[in-house]
Amino acid sequence: MKDNVLILAIESSCDETACSIVENGRNVLSNIISSQIEIHKQYGGVVPEVASRKHIENISDVVNEAIIKANVSCDNIDAVAVTYGPGLVGALLVGVNYAKGLSYAWNKPLIGVNHIEGHIYANFIENKDLEPPFVCLVASGGHTHLIYINDYGKYEIMGKTRDDAAGEAFDKVARAIGLGYPGGPLIEKKAKEGNEAAINFPRAVIDEDTLDFSFSGLKSAVLNYIHNKQQKNEEIIAEDVAASFQQAVVDVLVMKTMKAAKLRNCKIVALAGGVASNSSLREALEKECKKNNYVFLKPSSILCTDNAAMIGCAAYYKYLKKEFSDASLNAIPNLKLAD
Repeated sequence: MKDNVLILAIESSCDETACSIVENGRNVLSNIISSQIEIHKQYGGVVPEVASRKHIENISDVVNEAIIKANVSCDNIDAVAVTYGPGLVGALLVGVNYAKGLSYAWNKPLIGVNHIEGHIYANFIENKDLEPPFVCLVASGGHTHLIYINDYGKYEIMGKTRDDAAGEAFDKVARAIGLGYPGGPLIEKKAKEGNEAAINFPRAVIDEDTLDFSFSGLKSAVLNYIHNKQQKNEEIIAEDVAASFQQAVVDVLVMKTMKAAKLRNCKIVALAGGVASNSSLREALEKECKKNNYVFLKPSSILCTDNAAMIGCAAYYKYLKKEFSDASLNAIPNLKLAD
């Protein structure tokens, strides 16, 4: 095995076109992200066909920029990695087909990576000494999972959402109170000006025997609150709605995560995914971890977003095991991390 393994990784599961060159899994030489947020703002959310077309327009430039910034050539690259699911099928296909083309042209191994797995591995980049096992809360626009990472590539799904993901709920509530898209950062900003105890929104626990989540009822409670206020011509204080909603989400995420860590007697708790950049969630989970003498880990904000560095990190550990894909690799929009 070479001393230095360089992996070119591509991520295109939603509305970010990204490419990264990663050395030995944890040293990021370049991490280029082309965001489409400004384009999708006018629609109030991601439009899949528009996202796919922009990926096609951007991907060559993004890959070239990543190679130039890392100061490498195709001869230095040891493998090409790509997200193949879950995500928007059209968006995924752009990345998968481009990666397959590079793999063939350069005669390099191809490595397919699960997008959720990538989010988990952002913690290995941020924390160079981190080793499994640990518990990770992955919270994003499309996913809310509690995962026990027993070893590299070995996962146990301890809990997941039964309906809306946490980030999806943020987007829908943000739209309801007129904040726009993307909802997560806008709710967080508005919540800083509000009273988190102003409105008693429900905390969905489901039952004591499961670590699954449900945010659909909370979302409906917020919408009902707004509609009732409107029907009575009463003032709606958006800051209080945002703060109270956010706190309800954070309370459930933290409670379930701590329960998962205690069930596995695991002293390391990590965050991942877009919602992991929420300061209230980070602070609340860190506070609970300190109470229990647990180690709390979180990626920097740029590694919480969809990026290719995390894909390159995950691919490195597949490379070590020679877990390569062939030319039949295809986009799987509903790809599962584990059974």
